[in-house]
Amino acid sequence: MAEMRVIFLGTGTSVGVPMIGCSCETCTSEDPRDKRTRCSIYVETPEARWIVDSGPDLRSQCLRERITALDAVLFTHAHMDHVGGFDDLRRFTVGLEHRLPVYARDQTMAALRRTFAYVFDGDHRFPGYFKPEPRVIDGPFRIGATEVEVLEVEHSRVDTIGFLFRREGRPLLAYIPDCKKPSPAALDALAGVETLIIDGLRYTPHPTHMNFDEATAVIASLDVGRAFLTHFSCEVRHAAGEARLPPGVHMSYDGLQLDLSGVMNSQT
Repeated sequence: MAEMRVIFLGTGTSVGVPMIGCSCETCTSEDPRDKRTRCSIYVETPEARWIVDSGPDLRSQCLRERITALDAVLFTHAHMDHVGGFDDLRRFTVGLEHRLPVYARDQTMAALRRTFAYVFDGDHRFPGYFKPEPRVIDGPFRIGATEVEVLEVEHSRVDTIGFLFRREGRPLLAYIPDCKKPSPAALDALAGVETLIIDGLRYTPHPTHMNFDEATAVIASLDVGRAFLTHFSCEVRHAAGEARLPPGVHMSYDGLQLDLSGVMNSQT
């Protein structure tokens, strides 16, 4: 298989697209690429499988992509559109002794413990229930042969991070779904990454997310192999957004698959 395979489980903003009560061109579009569930990715290597974030659409995303096993879950932050499907992870710890490593920073882990207290309290260790193995992120860590590095970013008032994935020192992938501004250290770490996935909410400015101009400016400042925007609002139609982007930068969409050995495949 590829060195690393990535599937965009969801590419939409917190309310998804179509948005309830909206009849704009994007929300009524017949282009399947304009149907966006909440943001998450699935990553697979020869020895491990994990997702980044578990939004409210996790169940339907896993059914759509036939994901039946995971070795870890990573969290960028505790906003509900990134953690709302936490309980659906129960299908990955069906056996009585099954545990699933859950990686998050202190603030995010504390929010998960508050919101889903019954999962962590130790009183519900039954077959079919979710049994997480909390692992607080305090520096780089490994999932199988993949080294995971934290990328500090600004986003709202909630502690938020992205992730950089390396294999044998090769910076294959960086994922930053929610971001207004990457930290200087994150920008240094991103230099030379082969595939960058980054927040590009809409065309107009937003107080806590990068718009197209801000995202493409960050990409242009880096030596990046290729880049994909994600976390779109309904202000952006896929076809029109793709046409506005510079060479080497693309719109993502739900179900898009990336083969990080260098070949890109897709499915709608």
